[in-house]
Amino acid sequence: MRGLDRWHDFVMIPIMTNWLPDPAAITRPAYRSLARAIVTAIESGELKSGDKLPTHRDLAFRLGLSVQTVSRAYEALIRADVIAGEVGRGTYVKGAQVDGRAPPYQRLEGDEPVIDCSMLTPVLGEPQRTAMDAALKGLAGHVPLEVLGSFRPRQALRNHIERVRPWLALCGIEARADQILPTNGATPAMTIALLSAAAPGDLVVSEDLGHHSLKSLTRLHGLKLDGLACDDQGVLPDALDHAARQRGARVLYLMPSGNNARALTMGAERRAAIVEVARRHDLMIVENDAWGPLEPRRPPPLAMLAPERVFYFTALTKCLIPALRSGWLIVPESHVIAAVSRHMITNWMASPLVAELSGRVIEDGTALELLRWQRRALARRNAIARRLLDGLGAWGGAHGLHVWLPLPDGWDEAGFVRSALLRGVAITPGSAFETGNPRPRAQGVRICLGAPDERGLRDALTVIARLARNMPEPDFLTL
Repeated sequence: MRGLDRWHDFVMIPIMTNWLPDPAAITRPAYRSLARAIVTAIESGELKSGDKLPTHRDLAFRLGLSVQTVSRAYEALIRADVIAGEVGRGTYVKGAQVDGRAPPYQRLEGDEPVIDCSMLTPVLGEPQRTAMDAALKGLAGHVPLEVLGSFRPRQALRNHIERVRPWLALCGIEARADQILPTNGATPAMTIALLSAAAPGDLVVSEDLGHHSLKSLTRLHGLKLDGLACDDQGVLPDALDHAARQRGARVLYLMPSGNNARALTMGAERRAAIVEVARRHDLMIVENDAWGPLEPRRPPPLAMLAPERVFYFTALTKCLIPALRSGWLIVPESHVIAAVSRHMITNWMASPLVAELSGRVIEDGTALELLRWQRRALARRNAIARRLLDGLGAWGGAHGLHVWLPLPDGWDEAGFVRSALLRGVAITPGSAFETGNPRPRAQGVRICLGAPDERGLRDALTVIARLARNMPEPDFLTL
């Protein structure tokens, strides 16, 4: 067994390659030329997935370069997901394709200029800073003692729910106070809802391209997950009916108001049809409305159509300010005790200080002012996207945080994402949002609009549009 363990360890170590670029072909800037040579070797098959590259010092010596130059070339290719470096393994080739399931929220760092359209974030500027400065100054010296010192959720958040009712009304929500559960944003609300609606072993179904963390969350808690067929309004009622009848689905998780990967909004008739299927099969529904009232004209939430079976949640982080990590879970009456119990086990309670701050900015009208500013900013950005992506089939809402771009024939998601990144633009492949086993579907990418300034967004969309209007070329041409 000892020998077998050592043999297993040996075969897992990447094999050192004898590959060496032609020193005469290295031109200035040398790091970029070296990176281009490595990608060219990968494209040609001279370097294969798993091949171990020379150490920084060895390659620098053999090419007559500085160690810093080699390190910079390797770092650029690591950020492009072409190679990888690990302690104990060295630097090795990952292959020609990037991992399409890489997290779509990973901030990019380094000295390479990258316009990040992979992070779903609201537009941020001086109005948010000014508003938060004023809110924090108003809070200073006037924090209720129960907010600072209470260990009991009901005491610490005594007045919070009444303060936030106007915001929930903007989202189309009315509920009794005991059905409104304050949370630390959307993710805890999502977790509590799933743990309350489903038991271990239950099948949860969702859009085929759904929430990026749903697969990990369900697996962690012993739930099964699969994606349902969708059209331009989201989940098809027949697909839901089949999953309930033939496969015993127990919970439907939906993002029906434009916040799903394809930026689709479910119409009122479709929502009613989904509710009818859920009632017929006694399914529970988890409704993710994390964007809240960003889109001013949209159908009523499913929670108002079927309050007896819908867990609904919304938050402030996507539509106002990421620092305001306040959210609210609306719980069906039959599940209130279970939801409160699971919330206390996983979070105990929403942070009283953040909840106090959020309640105040809603109560004094600051949140509404910031919402209107956000809508105007996103309306401009969506207009820019429609103009620059015209004719490519891109889809998004009037005030959405992202657009969906179907890819033309010849492109796959991984290749398109990598080509965009090598041109300085980060976007997210549709595969990052797959909720079930991968099935044949139209290829596409999500492009977030909130993070760059408007000039950077125009530059990024120009790059993306140019790629989409051309056939793929070997990536080494872009280095």
